[in-house]
Amino acid sequence: MIATGTIVVINAFVRFVTEGLGTPAPVARTEQLVVGGLYRHVRDPMYLAVIGIVVGQALVLGQPFLLGCAATIGFAMAAFVRSYEEPTLARRFGDQYEHYRRDVPKWWPRRHPWDPTNHRK
Repeated sequence: MIATGTIVVINAFVRFVTEGLGTPAPVARTEQLVVGGLYRHVRDPMYLAVIGIVVGQALVLGQPFLLGCAATIGFAMAAFVRSYEEPTLARRFGDQYEHYRRDVPKWWPRRHPWDPTNHRK
């Protein structure tokens, strides 16, 4: 879980730079909406990967306390996504984000990758 989560986080950072032409940080935000790669399956793969890394550490180290940390981190991320990230992306990217948000799940990955050219009505 730790290795997979780390690979996902690195992949997401690279995608933000190459596809989004920016970073995940609000101070150097992307110019384009990032919807490729793992983002075609789930809207927040980086957040899920971080939670997976912490859960993996809990299992490897035998520290149940870290499971509580993972839950706390998950709740904090969910609150951040709902209160800041989603409204900000909706304002910046309008219909493009709304189509993406409607078709790609926030936390549970799609089985098949999303096709941005095939919007549901």
